[in-house]
Amino acid sequence: MELDSPQKNVSDSENENQERLIILLSWPLSAFIIFSNLFIIIGIVFNKKLHNTANYFFLSLLFADFFTGVLLPCIPRMKFNKNLGYYGCFLAFISPNFFFLSFLANLLMVHYEKYLCIMYPLRYRGLWVHRCAALSLVLVWTFPLVFSCFPLLGWNNWKNNDTCSYEQVFPHAYIYLETYGVVIPSILAMSFISIKLLSVARKQLKEIKKLHRSVQRNGVTEMEHQMDLRYAKCIAVFSLTFIICWVPYIALLQVSVLVIEKYKISLWVVLTLTCVGSGSAAVIPVILGLSHRQYTKLWRNLYKKYCQFCCKPRQNATSHRQDTQSKEEAPECELTAV
Repeated sequence: MELDSPQKNVSDSENENQERLIILLSWPLSAFIIFSNLFIIIGIVFNKKLHNTANYFFLSLLFADFFTGVLLPCIPRMKFNKNLGYYGCFLAFISPNFFFLSFLANLLMVHYEKYLCIMYPLRYRGLWVHRCAALSLVLVWTFPLVFSCFPLLGWNNWKNNDTCSYEQVFPHAYIYLETYGVVIPSILAMSFISIKLLSVARKQLKEIKKLHRSVQRNGVTEMEHQMDLRYAKCIAVFSLTFIICWVPYIALLQVSVLVIEKYKISLWVVLTLTCVGSGSAAVIPVILGLSHRQYTKLWRNLYKKYCQFCCKPRQNATSHRQDTQSKEEAPECELTAV
């Protein structure tokens, strides 16, 4: 007992330090994701001009991202063992996995819908995505739910009287299938769609510049410089978003697979990548939403009304002072004129 107590104290202090790391990294990201999504959701819901099929898909993505932000601090805690019962254990592990998979499915659907809208503008309204928008939304939530419930349906390593742990809930084959059969192909598909749309935008930009030069015939104009600059900004935003948001998450997936293969990787590295990788991926809808001016129009209008309401008394006070000063100065002017 005397030999075990120092080891227990060390493990307890290390667990406390790891809990502090989780709080330090995941809670600020979680709060930012939650409030940002609420900000954009309210802007879409209360703006009737935005009630269309494309924004319904994006609204579903925002709700999935909101729940992912709520459960974000729970994802790194999945590495720790828990004293929970059978159903409580599976609920604790399956819920974060379900919401993150639904987030990926909704994000992929948003990319696919945008791809169809741009590539087939004349046939878009006749495609199944637009005609059966409700069915599409049901599918992007049903498939992740079914896949995440496979361990609950029997595909697990649970044994009687086992402590609740990551290895007991998710077997190795399930993790490999989710990583290399679902998550990484979804990320590659979204990247391919984005690159394809950028190439289409590049072709349209060349055609516009060709027509513009046939009319102007003055060499490269300022308008062409602005179009090139805007296209370069799009490429830069796409590259930075992929590097900042997806690369940490892909690194997290690879580290998780290495941990399964019993490679010795520091738990501090795993926790840091889990917090940063999951949080950075969940920031993508926030970036897409805040970059769209229509989604923030409601808040901008409220801000303008608030400024006008607050500034009116000040403007009235300043105008009243100017009037009194002009009245006081008027007799002097009249005397000087006489």
